[in-house]
Amino acid sequence: MKKIITVAIIQPDLHWEDPGANLSLFEREIMDIREEPDLIVLPETFTTGFTMNVEDHADGEGKTVAWMREMAGNKGCTIAGSVIIREKQKYFNRLLWVEPAGKGVHYDKRHLFRMGREQLHFSPGKQRVVVALGAFRFLLQVCYDLRFPVFARNRGDYDAILYVANWPTARQPVWETLLTARAIENQAYVIAANRCGTDGEGMDNCGLSRVIDPKGNIKARLDDQPGVLVSSLDLEELQSFCKNFPAHEDADDFQLRL
Repeated sequence: MKKIITVAIIQPDLHWEDPGANLSLFEREIMDIREEPDLIVLPETFTTGFTMNVEDHADGEGKTVAWMREMAGNKGCTIAGSVIIREKQKYFNRLLWVEPAGKGVHYDKRHLFRMGREQLHFSPGKQRVVVALGAFRFLLQVCYDLRFPVFARNRGDYDAILYVANWPTARQPVWETLLTARAIENQAYVIAANRCGTDGEGMDNCGLSRVIDPKGNIKARLDDQPGVLVSSLDLEELQSFCKNFPAHEDADDFQLRL
C-alpha cells in the first residue's frame, strides 16, 4: 500500500445556493489538475455554500454522490467534501468520501454551529469516522468540529485529520491556531480545505486552505483567493517522528461518549 500520497485541495469562491454552477466549477478544476492526486478535497457544503435553507437545497436523490463517483472514476482518485443531505426527513451536513471504484464512506458533522443556527436545521452525527487511503488512515471532520479537541483526539487510530470548512475571515486567527494545534497535539498531518469569497448571507470567508505536518509546520497553503493546492504526505516520515518523539505514550486515557 502507498506510504506517500498526493493531496489536492480545491479552494473556491462558491456560487450561493446553486449546485449546478458549483458542480460545473469543480468539474473544471478537477479535470485541470495536472498532477495525479490520490485525494481531492472540496470544502464544506460545496454544492450550495453554508445555507440554512435545507428544505430547498438538500440532496435527497443521490445526485451529488453520483457526480462524485463519476469525477472520482474519471480522475482515478478519491474525492471528499461535505454536502447537505436529506435522509428520512432529517438533514445532515455530510462529509462524503468517494473512491474511484465508486465505494463510499460518510461522516455526519457532529458539532453543529449554533451561532449560525445550524442545530435548528440539521441533525448531529453520532459516529467518529476513520477511513483508509493507501497505508494512511484519515479522521474525517467538518468545520466547527475543529474547536473540540477531545473529539479529534488521536487514539493511535489515524495518521491525518481532514477538515472541510466554510470558515469566516472574522475568526481567521482561530482557524490558523487550532489547525496547527490539532496537528501538534495529535502528531498527525492536517489537511484543511476552506472556501473563500463572500456568501449569500454577507459572510466573508478567509480561505487559507493548508497542509500541516505533525510538527506544526505548514507544508503548503493558499491565500484568500480561489486556487488549487497540491501537497504530499509521507507515512514513514510521520512514523519516524512519532518513534523519535513519542509524546503520545504519555497521553491521558479517557472515554468519549457520543
